Amino acid sequence: MLFTAENILLTGSILLFVSIIVGKTGYRFGVPALLLFLVVGMLFGSDGLGLQFHNAKEAQFIGMVALSIILFSGGMDTKFAEIKPILTPGIVLSTVGVLLTALFTGLFIWWLSGMSWTNIHLPLITSLLLASTMSSTDSASVFAILRSQKMNLKHNLRPMLELESGSNDPMAYMLTIVLIQLIQSSGMGIPQIAGSFAIQFIVGAGAGYLLGKLAILMLNRLNIDNQALYPILLLSFVFFTFSITDLLKGNGYLAVYIAGMMVGNNKIMYRKEIYTFMDGLTWLFQIIMFLCLGLLVNPHEMVEVAAVALLIGVFMIVIGRPLSVFLCLLPFGKKITLKSRLFVSWVGLRGAVPIIFATYPVVAQVPGAGVIFNIVFFITIVSLIIQGTTVSWVARLFGLSTPMEKTGNDFGVELPEEIDSDLRDVTVTQEILERGDTLKDMNLPKGTLVMIVKRGDEYLIPNGTLKLHVGDKLLLISEKTK
Repeated sequence: MLFTAENILLTGSILLFVSIIVGKTGYRFGVPALLLFLVVGMLFGSDGLGLQFHNAKEAQFIGMVALSIILFSGGMDTKFAEIKPILTPGIVLSTVGVLLTALFTGLFIWWLSGMSWTNIHLPLITSLLLASTMSSTDSASVFAILRSQKMNLKHNLRPMLELESGSNDPMAYMLTIVLIQLIQSSGMGIPQIAGSFAIQFIVGAGAGYLLGKLAILMLNRLNIDNQALYPILLLSFVFFTFSITDLLKGNGYLAVYIAGMMVGNNKIMYRKEIYTFMDGLTWLFQIIMFLCLGLLVNPHEMVEVAAVALLIGVFMIVIGRPLSVFLCLLPFGKKITLKSRLFVSWVGLRGAVPIIFATYPVVAQVPGAGVIFNIVFFITIVSLIIQGTTVSWVARLFGLSTPMEKTGNDFGVELPEEIDSDLRDVTVTQEILERGDTLKDMNLPKGTLVMIVKRGDEYLIPNGTLKLHVGDKLLLISEKTK
């Protein structure tokens, strides 16, 4: 069945519904949601229930829109205070690490291509192109698994992996584009390649910083009567940032990530509403992107390259990624422990981004593009099955897991960031009641007040004489410590 104007809403709604239900099930068992969304797309695709979607250019466009939103949202969630201690190793991993992974893996693919028993025969540049498309990681799936397991990480590993995964896609994108240009125009030399990299980095970073500042200014200065329009205004800035940077020959993905960091680390109007909108939109486009990629692939074609793809995937997991991580982190000495380096090496998940980048050679009609796409898709599935399902186990094995810190409060109440106060909840225990069973006897710290008392399903407005019971929950407001 082909997608038409008449059935696209029906089939689209069914796909979204099935994906969310399947994703919820996988979340509970620690299975990456990405893997399940891809599987749903494959089950509904041409080799499954028969939905026909074979347009790589449309899939690439959907991926471009989705990645712009995902990277901007990831930038908003990246806090300067958290990444500051690990800024240098994170940036080295997201640039040099990607380059080394692509180089090691590309050389291995080229070596495999020269073997008489393999069914792929790719020249060196094409081998490097194949490796470049899958040289970036998708740690977003890791954190979804860690959240489902109520697990955090020691030694600032979480912000370092977040920074790496959020900022390494631009490097992989640049490698992919440059190598495609190199294949199509054999006259490109090292100076031209270096110049292309420099322009993309400088223009991308500069545009992201300036347009992020402009977005903050517009959000805080524009007086819009309908507050629901603020998130939509920001969304327009996301697409404008990507497209204008791309027109200026800069890296649009780097620009939207930096712009997101600027917005997320400054005071903006209606922050809660904007974050809720962006979070929902990010999930929507992740699902759409994964489904489209699942529909795009023909599983029977992957069988032809399964043996070679498995060898490449195992090489990346066991040698390519660990070697690049250890070389990148070598200058930091004992600041990063051996167990931390081993864990970072293991968390090199491949996700939707490599599959999207694998559509670029297809659209550019590079020789061997079909083989590249099928190998990348197969390796992504292998990576998600092997690494994605064992992340929490490996974290516990190396003693790097800690309980997830509680965020927010059980009352679902939030304050605007302009109010310089903290909210937290406290459950009344027998020990607390022994010091006094009323609020006036609790001897709360100076500057702390009880806003609401929750008793079962009942909410009580507190006063000094209210008798407290064991199990009561108190919502406390207090001045922020300077």
